[in-house]
Amino acid sequence: MSLEKIINDAWENKDQVGPNSDKSLKDAINQVIADLDSGKSRVAEKINGEWVTHQHLKKAIMLSFRVYENDILSGPYSVWRDRQNLLKGKTAGWTKEEFEKAGFRMVPNSPVRKGSFIGKDAVLMPCYVNIGAWIGAKTMMDTFSRAGSCCQIGENCHISAGSGIGGVLEPAQALPTIIEDNVFVGAMSEVVEGIIVGEGSVLSMGMYIGQSTKIVDRKTGKITYGKIPPYSVVVPGSLPDKNNSAAPSLYCAVIIKQVDEKTRSKTSVNDLLRE
Repeated sequence: MSLEKIINDAWENKDQVGPNSDKSLKDAINQVIADLDSGKSRVAEKINGEWVTHQHLKKAIMLSFRVYENDILSGPYSVWRDRQNLLKGKTAGWTKEEFEKAGFRMVPNSPVRKGSFIGKDAVLMPCYVNIGAWIGAKTMMDTFSRAGSCCQIGENCHISAGSGIGGVLEPAQALPTIIEDNVFVGAMSEVVEGIIVGEGSVLSMGMYIGQSTKIVDRKTGKITYGKIPPYSVVVPGSLPDKNNSAAPSLYCAVIIKQVDEKTRSKTSVNDLLRE
């Protein structure tokens, strides 16, 4: 029986799943998490130009919280409590050789959970990477940035200090938040709720984008939701109430132009910081 079928069958009876569930289910869940961890699998990928969610992988992550009980881990300055299979991080017990093989740089105090993938030459400043997340090669997760459960961050991206890329673990069919290749996300920004930021885009400092955020093309006036077109430069803005001039304006994201050489020179990744 395939991993996908084992997971989907268990999902249909998830209320009955628990620590005493059949060993084959635990083995399937462990294999899924191992495959996510190694990069063999990823929760979402682009197929024929469209992003597709592999639902059974998200289901496996959620089911793992039913089949494993909590345990504690004692450290030098605290004690932590979490599910047994996830209590120790991705790199717990790694040797110098294992780090060299993985090829990314990870500074102290960067919690990276098991079941997340980090590409070669990525740089992890003190940040947080949750289970199911994918961080592409040469991407920098800057200080206090966050990669939520199952989010997909492409290659050569810069997620600036204090910014959060929201995870979408549930519902299983929902597309996770996606940052395509060569994207710059400015400091203290939040991109959540399955938003897609197209390749090469630049988001200004302090952007907040969710599914209900109006995305306004300044040149055409067109309003869209849910996706930033590739190579867009986006800044915070506001829209007045057309029906009530006395009403307060509402927040929106404004596409002010397409990325040009001047923009790219200010936001491109620096190879000096990579391996």
